[in-house]
Amino acid sequence: MSELVDHLAELTGYRDRDILDVTLAGAFRDLLHPSSVAIYRVVGEGDNLRWLTRARLSRTDAVATADSAWVEPCHLPRLDEHPARCAALAGQTVITQDGPRGLSVFPLTTDREVVGVLELVTDGPLLATEQRMVCSVLRVYRNFEGLLDYSERDTLTGLLNRKTFDESFMKVSASLPPAGTPGMGRRASVAGSRWWLGMIDIDHFKLVNDRFGHLIGDEVLLLMSRIMRNSFRFHDRLYRFGGEEFVVLMRCDSDEDARGAFERLRLNTLAYAFPQVGQITISVGFTEVMFGDAPSAAIERADQAVYYAKSHGRNQVQSHSDLLARGEVEGAHVAGDVELF
Repeated sequence: MSELVDHLAELTGYRDRDILDVTLAGAFRDLLHPSSVAIYRVVGEGDNLRWLTRARLSRTDAVATADSAWVEPCHLPRLDEHPARCAALAGQTVITQDGPRGLSVFPLTTDREVVGVLELVTDGPLLATEQRMVCSVLRVYRNFEGLLDYSERDTLTGLLNRKTFDESFMKVSASLPPAGTPGMGRRASVAGSRWWLGMIDIDHFKLVNDRFGHLIGDEVLLLMSRIMRNSFRFHDRLYRFGGEEFVVLMRCDSDEDARGAFERLRLNTLAYAFPQVGQITISVGFTEVMFGDAPSAAIERADQAVYYAKSHGRNQVQSHSDLLARGEVEGAHVAGDVELF
């Protein structure tokens, strides 16, 4: 019992979700001594859902292994390749035995949905007492995940909230090569080593609230968050900053790739028929994140690009670096007389 309590104390001592999954896998290895224990999450969209390994440990592993957060979904196993996991994803607990080998798969749930599975391979089927212990630990895990979601996520949209942004941004900024590093110039960095910040603003959102009411306005914000999830990759970080303002922090190779991602969002939004409201457009400004950037500096650059988009017709994507090169923006941005909302 004391060992179980120690593991629960360790599990709830972290705020980093990557470490949390590794700690959970390690706890079950120590408590049950399985041949292997793994945590899998579901990533992808639509008919292209895949299994992402979040943490995997065998009896002899010194450290857990996991899939890279930047792996392309096409390289991951499809959901239907693992029927027992699919059954657990539907909310069932699967306990099977193939000769001496036991396979136990438990659903990992949040307050909203089943997001993944815990898979245990053992020398025989789990005993009833062991199954109850696993379920009890997973309830603690679910409750703790719920507390993290409450503190980190916007209650309306489920996107990350403003207060989680600064810490993530500073980690990104600190991970970048300093300007002038040999072979790491702005246009010569290694693939996947560059980051971009985009600000997204719903055009004329105040008119939506004024004409249809705040309940419809909230529905527009909720639907907008779903369009964002469908438009970006599973590892892109999506935030709601408040009101109709959204932010994306993403990793890609070039300004052109970043523009393509934001254009995809713009077109998906344009094509969507919002109930009662009809067509809605967005204005987007984006900038590359630099080594040592402060969050406020990158946000200011992206905000300049958003301002330019709104004051030049809305429903468009603007790159701060392009605007700077053309002389459209310079220095600190000062709002003029253009009505933006």
